Amino acid sequence: MFEPSDEAPEPTAPRPRGRIPEPGDEPTLTAEEDAEVEHAVEQLLEEVSGPETQTERLLQAHELRGRCAIITGASRGIGRAVALDLAEVGVDIAFNFLDEGGSSRVEAQQLARELRQLEVQVFCQACDVRNSGDVNHFVADAVEALGAVHILVNNAGIGADRALWHMTDLEWEAVLRTNLDGAFHFLRAVAPHLRAQEYGKVVNIASVHGVRSEFGLSNYAASKAGLLGLTRSAAVELGPMNINVNAVAPGYIRTTRLTDRVPAEILDRAREQSVLGRLGDPQDVAAVVLFLCSEAARHITGAVIPVDGGYLL
Repeated sequence: MFEPSDEAPEPTAPRPRGRIPEPGDEPTLTAEEDAEVEHAVEQLLEEVSGPETQTERLLQAHELRGRCAIITGASRGIGRAVALDLAEVGVDIAFNFLDEGGSSRVEAQQLARELRQLEVQVFCQACDVRNSGDVNHFVADAVEALGAVHILVNNAGIGADRALWHMTDLEWEAVLRTNLDGAFHFLRAVAPHLRAQEYGKVVNIASVHGVRSEFGLSNYAASKAGLLGLTRSAAVELGPMNINVNAVAPGYIRTTRLTDRVPAEILDRAREQSVLGRLGDPQDVAAVVLFLCSEAARHITGAVIPVDGGYLL
């Protein structure tokens, strides 16, 4: 039986062709052989760089200037960070908020002011993502206001944690309809615009809990797992029209509405389970969304990118 050795083998050098190598041979080539190798390499490069594989220089994120993005639920947390990051590179922004008498309208108005200070067009309107009619009207109004839509970020989401044997129909339906149905409604409404122009970027904000759940998250985990399936299916259907559809799966992110209600001991455990030993910030997620919206990610679709500090490892 072969026994492993602690000693690494000595690297072997190429030998001159045409004879059996002898001990002490030097790794040299004749001038003729060197010319042959150089010619062969040049031929190979010509073969692999034909018209079908040559591309223009990939666009950087700042070259998204003038594009138009729809971001759902952007008045706070991750959605807010995404909106600001995209606006900083010149992307016009449309975003919705859920007007239920809380602080969402005030937060949305504040974000709209900050976005306009970045000298981009801004469209902000109340819209319930659970209502397909509301979504259709919002998308139509946003396209009319901005002139087009090139990017969709499905960010709107809620949680209602409870052991499944205590979970009510309302708690189940509210989470599924917001997190999964809402993303479907917007994707369906935006798809005709993206297909017509044969260009688009869709990023769905999923969660590590769509991959690995925890106690009390049956509704949330089911909604995010469904969103991953929707991402892959949409990537297959829209890919032929040059539309990239990907998902980002954040771990525990600070300052979001969801983690505001998470007990401190669970957040402490999340820090311990993260190989980086920390929670994430909304900007950590926004940076990945910006990358996926850029042409630097033009050959990535149907992917799920964890932004979790190694939580899933």
